[in-house]
Amino acid sequence: MPVRLDRCPASSLQAVASPEQTRALMKPALANRLTPYMFLAPAGAVLVVALLYPIGYMVYASFLDWNPSQRIGEAEFIGLRNYVNLLGDDSFRESLWVTLKFSAIVVSLEMVIGVGLALLLDRNIRGMSVLRTLFILPMMIAPIVVGLMWRYMYHPTVGIFNRTLKNLGLEPIPWLSDGSWAFASVIIADIWQWTPFIFILSLAALQSLPQSAIEAARIDGANGWQQIVYIKLPLMMPVLVVTCLLRLIDAFKVLEVILVLTNGGPGLSTEILSLRISRTASEFRELGEAAAMSNYLLLLLLLLTLAMFFYNKLAEARAMRLRAAAEVDEI
Repeated sequence: MPVRLDRCPASSLQAVASPEQTRALMKPALANRLTPYMFLAPAGAVLVVALLYPIGYMVYASFLDWNPSQRIGEAEFIGLRNYVNLLGDDSFRESLWVTLKFSAIVVSLEMVIGVGLALLLDRNIRGMSVLRTLFILPMMIAPIVVGLMWRYMYHPTVGIFNRTLKNLGLEPIPWLSDGSWAFASVIIADIWQWTPFIFILSLAALQSLPQSAIEAARIDGANGWQQIVYIKLPLMMPVLVVTCLLRLIDAFKVLEVILVLTNGGPGLSTEILSLRISRTASEFRELGEAAAMSNYLLLLLLLLTLAMFFYNKLAEARAMRLRAAAEVDEI
């Protein structure tokens, strides 16, 4: 009676089948294991060419005294001199401080306003869909256009803000000519444009919450504020952490709006690090130093990403515990 190889245990195949049969059986299994990697290979190649190669090129350029008149192979290798010089550069430290301050303020305010709007509009009211659509319109406008719009509104004589103040009998405000007011002006413009991003993701997180947990809290006598603080926000926290991280990374890289509004002025009051990098490469023609600045910015964003990642893991664990408790209460 012939032996059915497909019914034999894998450990006894070698004892039953011949070497040729064993190799024939192993080939399909090997092909099945390699199939996912074959499908991932094109994406991996694109990733290497489009991401890893430019990053490696930038890291290598940061060790050179390189200017646009030279090929990269002709530039002098100077080691860590660019990094050391930047640490002692007052302009670089000022730009880094402006970047940190700008990012912290705009992301904090956008998170508060965006989450607050999501909580406010998470209800069935007539015309709410139209209102939600209007809220996300600023995010669809190109940053250059946003900068031009706000620059005209901040104009000292014909801008709508100073004209309104003049009609009210108040003194006009130097929106873009004073350092403190210029910094506040770019913050207002950024909040106007990117708060809808926080609003959309927060509203999606709210609408995906388990209604059983909210109903259980309502039955236990929790009022609306207690439901928000103890139920909704903890369950939303994983999404909010990721949203905050994405917005924080983008805030560190903002360029166009500030470039159009103030060009980093007056002085260095609004010169964030991305604008400093652009000016160092294009105006000062120091490509190696600009690459070193970019690496500092990349390292800072990497540290923020790792911190947010670990915090998100903790938030997810807490949210899972809350969901499990809600399911137990429902049973």
